[in-house]
Amino acid sequence: MSESTVTGLNGARVLITGAASGIGLTMAKAFLSAGARVHITDIAADALDESRCANDGLTTTVSDVANSDDVLRTFEDVERELGGLDVLVNNAGIAGPTAELQEVDQEDWQRTLDVNITGPYLCSKFAIPLLRRNPTGSIINIISSAGVFGYPLRSPYTASKWAMVGFTKTLAMELGPHGIRVNAVAPGSVSGSRIEGVIEREAEARGVDADVVRASYLRQNSLRTFVSAQDVANFVLFACSGQGRFISGQVLSVDGHTETLAQF
Repeated sequence: MSESTVTGLNGARVLITGAASGIGLTMAKAFLSAGARVHITDIAADALDESRCANDGLTTTVSDVANSDDVLRTFEDVERELGGLDVLVNNAGIAGPTAELQEVDQEDWQRTLDVNITGPYLCSKFAIPLLRRNPTGSIINIISSAGVFGYPLRSPYTASKWAMVGFTKTLAMELGPHGIRVNAVAPGSVSGSRIEGVIEREAEARGVDADVVRASYLRQNSLRTFVSAQDVANFVLFACSGQGRFISGQVLSVDGHTETLAQF
């Protein structure tokens, strides 16, 4: 991104959850390139160590966002490493099971909601006192196109992402008077190992070849392509930058215009 696009991020203190790989790590690198100070969390300790060693200035905490003790420890680390917080990116999330609802185990249902909803609740709860110390602040919730469409065979995931839309809009209303902006960024299908795993599991559940599912995903958006993790990172930086200072309470899609999530 151009320097003008990321006005106000130099020196910003940023926490990104679920960021040892994929979109989260790409966002972390983008914030670092913009001059921000970045702390990331992930449940995958080895991947987190690799990310820290490969990116100068990155600080880390091994954390399960659904565990309140882990989240408390994360924010203790954030205060020690960064001295405060300007941006929280609730990125940690899991895909959950791929099955018709009657086949979904309650344990799998609950784990999906614990990570995808309770995680952002806990992180936001601990972040708000830090964000309120500053004249401006920002929370970005990474959701999905599944947060605005139905998604067959993915009921726990879809329910969690729809819930995050209401969570985002309500927080924007509560925190706006304190100068804190809250938005949801909804990527479409993002190229990488995660979407390939989703495709494989859906293909197995439907009894079709993975190429059939992949082709249906490509037909779901007007540009007929997957987005990249960098596309998402660029948009998140814009939303947090000075140029995005009046954007709040919005669901901001980065998806090539999703038309439907059920084309077979």
